Amino acid sequence: MTLAKDDSLRDRLVAQLAKLGAIECRPMFGGHGLYRDGVFFAILYDGHLYFKTGHASRARYVERGMRPFRPTARQTLRTYYEVPAEVLQDGEELRAWAEDALRVHHG
Repeated sequence: MTLAKDDSLRDRLVAQLAKLGAIECRPMFGGHGLYRDGVFFAILYDGHLYFKTGHASRARYVERGMRPFRPTARQTLRTYYEVPAEVLQDGEELRAWAEDALRVHHG
């Protein structure tokens, strides 16, 4: 995915998630980390969005065949899983999944 497309996706995601509060994007892993109120809850990398998962939420990602974030062949972050394409297409569902990712930090 080209940088322009990645920037476009980033801007669209930030706009969709804005109803949750101010979303900040910071460069990370060659992509972007998404934060709300200083809480890191998502990674945008190479055209894919990954949300923070916990023990309870991870199952729904795995059941849909989603994989953990793997920026290199030697590194896998098993607490961040790719968000399914159908969730990305539905703003309300995307925000609900993002809220779940944010809740992981608050136990």
